[in-house]
Formats: sequence, structure tokens, C-alpha cells
Amino acid sequence: MSHDVLEPDDGVLDASTGGVLLEVDDLSVHFDTPRGVVRAVDGLSFRLRRGKTLGIVGESGSGKSVTSKAIMGLLPRSGRTQTGSIRYEGRELNGLDAAGYRELWGTEMSMVFQDPMTSLNPVMKIGAQITESLRLNLGMDRQTAKETAIGLLRAVRIPAPEKRFGEYPGQLSGGMRQRVVIAVALACGPKLLFADEPTTALDVTVQAQILDLLDDQQRERFMAMVLVTHDLGVVAGRADEIAVMYAGRIVEHATTRSLFTNLAMPYTEALLNSIPKLSDP
Repeated sequence: MSHDVLEPDDGVLDASTGGVLLEVDDLSVHFDTPRGVVRAVDGLSFRLRRGKTLGIVGESGSGKSVTSKAIMGLLPRSGRTQTGSIRYEGRELNGLDAAGYRELWGTEMSMVFQDPMTSLNPVMKIGAQITESLRLNLGMDRQTAKETAIGLLRAVRIPAPEKRFGEYPGQLSGGMRQRVVIAVALACGPKLLFADEPTTALDVTVQAQILDLLDDQQRERFMAMVLVTHDLGVVAGRADEIAVMYAGRIVEHATTRSLFTNLAMPYTEALLNSIPKLSDP
């Protein structure tokens, strides 16, 4: 990590406090393109403890989503160079093959993608998309999986879950589809959840509902969560710590309270000032 990165200053985030679930050290992800090498992620390091939330904030192209997908093992293997260390519960993941990641997906780590219309199968009923992972990963029989899926739909506050179980994604609103995506992600009880711009294209009222839902589910399940967004306002009251990314690097990393009371980087201040305010003309 370069000398200009601002680290947490109060010791709260230090790995010595125990309970560290995810450790990322000097992670770099480079892509070969016709125009040369793109350094999408360049020397990233952070720790995430069990039950805590890390907000990763930055503008489009800063490397936020690539970071999440690299940790999850979801990036294409061709034309990519990935170095550094990713340790989940002490197990090294960098270099793990697809079969090794399949053992982790759903039961250990999961992701809520930003566009539910592309992450849900439009020709597959909602219930089937939830029960698929329950039967595959947890070995449930058809009836138990159905009952569990309906319970999950109820937990993410979808009205008439028995009816929605038999409907297709196109029959639901954007906010309802995002709730289904969350239900799919939570189905197998992961310890680590990545929420990649989970409120994109939703109106502000639904955004707040989705973020409140993620907060509630995290507390109930004692999950660790990585909340990826371009909006500092989204993570202000929801993350324990915030890492600000710019050009593939973390330029500021602090507890949420420290970051907002003492903005140390001009880029972070610019991100904060870009949020529309009711007091603006």
C-alpha cells in the first residue's frame, strides 16, 4: 500500500482485535486490453471483522465492483492478472479454482448485484430461483426448500410471499425484484455479503427500504457486509468503516465517525459535496 493512503487511526479496525473474517493484502487486478494494461485494482489492503460493515465508496471506474468480484472469484480468467492475498477465515482464495469457489458461494459468501433484471432469470419463477440454491447447497427436499423460500420472501418483506413464489421477475416492481435478489443471496446463510450498488435505479423511498432491510438482516444473521456505492450518503449511517477508492487504490480509510468529522482527502470532500442537498438553490 502506498504511503499516501490514510489508514484507520483509532485502532478499532486493527486485526489484533480478533474476529477477522476477511483479510485482503496488496490485491491487484490488471486487465490486458488493445490499448494496454488497465490497472483496475492496484495494491488494495483491508480487514473486515465478523458482523461488521465496510463501505467501499468511489466514482464509477474506481475499482469498487472489480474488488468485490475478485474476492468472490467472479472475474473472467482470460486477459486478467491478479496478485496479492485474499484470506477468508485464514484460507487463501487467490488462485482458487472454480470448484473451490463453488464450495464457498452461497453458504460462506454471497453477492447482491446492482441490477436485479440481469441477475434474475426472466423465464424462471421466483420460487425456483431461491429453492435451487437451497437444494443444491443444503440438500433440502422440494417441500422443505419451498417452505424455506417462502419464509425468506417474508423475511425480506415481500407481501403475499406464497403468491410471489410462483411469479416471474417481470411481474414484480424494481424494488420487489431487488428484495428477491437479497432473498436469493441470503438463502444459504452466508457469513459475508457483498452488496454492489444495491439501490441503483430505485427511487429514494425504496432505496431507504432496501438499505434498512440489509441492515436488519445483517444484525439478525451476524453477517459481515461490504457495501459498495458511489454515494457517501448511503454509507454514512450504515457502515462501521469506510474505504474511499480512486483509480484502483484506497486513498482514505477510517471509521465512519472519524471520516465524516475529519475529511482528510480533497477527493473524499468532493464526493461528499456531490450529494444533492435540500438547502442548495
